[in-house]
Amino acid sequence: MASDDHYIPKHASNNNKKKNSISNSTNKKKNNSKTKINKKQNNHKKNKQIKKRKKKKSKNILFWIFIIICLSVMIYSLVEIGIWAYDNFKIKKINDEIKDETKIKKKKDKGDLINPPDDKESDYWYYVGLPFYEVDFNDLLRKNKDTIAFIHMENTNINYPVVQTNNNEYYLKHAFNKSSNSAGWVFMDYRNDVNNLSDNTIIYGHGRLDKTVFGSLKDSLNKSWQKNKNNYAIWLSTPKENMVWQIFSIYTIQSESYYITTNFNSVEQKQKWLDTMKERNTATNTTNVNVNDKILTLSTCQNNEGGRIVVQAKLIKKQSR
Repeated sequence: MASDDHYIPKHASNNNKKKNSISNSTNKKKNNSKTKINKKQNNHKKNKQIKKRKKKKSKNILFWIFIIICLSVMIYSLVEIGIWAYDNFKIKKINDEIKDETKIKKKKDKGDLINPPDDKESDYWYYVGLPFYEVDFNDLLRKNKDTIAFIHMENTNINYPVVQTNNNEYYLKHAFNKSSNSAGWVFMDYRNDVNNLSDNTIIYGHGRLDKTVFGSLKDSLNKSWQKNKNNYAIWLSTPKENMVWQIFSIYTIQSESYYITTNFNSVEQKQKWLDTMKERNTATNTTNVNVNDKILTLSTCQNNEGGRIVVQAKLIKKQSR
């Protein structure tokens, strides 16, 4: 018979098994719970990392978009500056060739005086004593049949053949040789007739920063320029006539159509217009002007916001050719 010490009842063995089973089950549950918690924590960490990566990626994308935009703007600006500089270079080259090839001479003839004042002390008498500029148009007309005149203005770079076509747009973007050019050329308003002067004859040109075309017209706003008496004359030569004009008004204004009115329906309308043009004058010198005077208006852009620089003169003498 077996000893009592080694005897284990069957029911006792089953109870132990049950206890072990319960304990294992509890441990499994705990382990499963821990695993789930760990998984959740890991998932949370992963989600955070994913979100961080996405944020970083989106920041990188925005950064590169910003860089691309900046580079595009810089490249575009450099291209525009290059085109601008090259157009200026071409304009200067064309005009230098014109200067070299065009014969210009001064003529001291008295010519026909236009609307002389009774006042013998008037500056009018000084300016009518200036010589005419006579230009040989043969070569200019061979190069461009749109050539109608030649304009000269002291102490500026304005020394150009003047062209005219059937609109006021073409020569804003074309040079004298009709090549495409953002600097354009000096041109007369299509509504005017240089051989039959309107009440107001208008000549336009871009206000280029390098002072080509009408870029140097802004010099007329300087008080130092205005103190020089000789600067108040404009010379215009055509194939049929030579003319001298005396400046009576220099000013700046926002873009409008009033100052470029070419003809008036009545004396009263013209007088009102003349009064307005004289009131705008900011120059140190001026002169009387009346409804019998023919007016020349030079107009150029002052800035990109629609500002205009305007110089206006009256015809004081002419000479047939």
